[in-house]
Amino acid sequence: MKLEDRIRDIPDFPKKGIVFKDITPLLADAEAFKHAVDLMTEQYNDKGVEVVVAIEARGFILGAPLAYNLGAAFVPVRKAGKLPAELISAQYALEYGFDSVEMHKDAHAPGQRVLIVDDLLATGGTMKATIELVERLGGEVIGIAFLIELTDLNGRRQLKDYQIMSLIQY
Repeated sequence: MKLEDRIRDIPDFPKKGIVFKDITPLLADAEAFKHAVDLMTEQYNDKGVEVVVAIEARGFILGAPLAYNLGAAFVPVRKAGKLPAELISAQYALEYGFDSVEMHKDAHAPGQRVLIVDDLLATGGTMKATIELVERLGGEVIGIAFLIELTDLNGRRQLKDYQIMSLIQY
């Protein structure tokens, strides 16, 4: 099954000049969605993953079933102001400023083996900030998984010290 056949391009979204990679057709196809999660599961089934950390919001869609399949805990990383308990945060650069992501301080224990999941790797800024959060709590990042990677944006360069897996590359 070619997963990329179920990704829709939306030109000029969220702003002119950007081609948004819409994963909703893949999610709407039960067989394709299951296949994507199964492929990710196969990649990490024997890696001893204890915690799956997923980035808001589309990362949750992939991260939760992946954690379930791996028998691992699930930890959400959220945008600022969305988590209720004591937290840590990390900032990352945008074209026009900065944003931040947050995680609860008790999200995982030091030394736990962590897989971080998101839907798309572009420049790598959000993922780099998430790695910072996991490592500040003492987690061991054993891999980073994406459904899609936009290779022209060189996000791997920021993440070069980590094992990266992406199912679809553009």
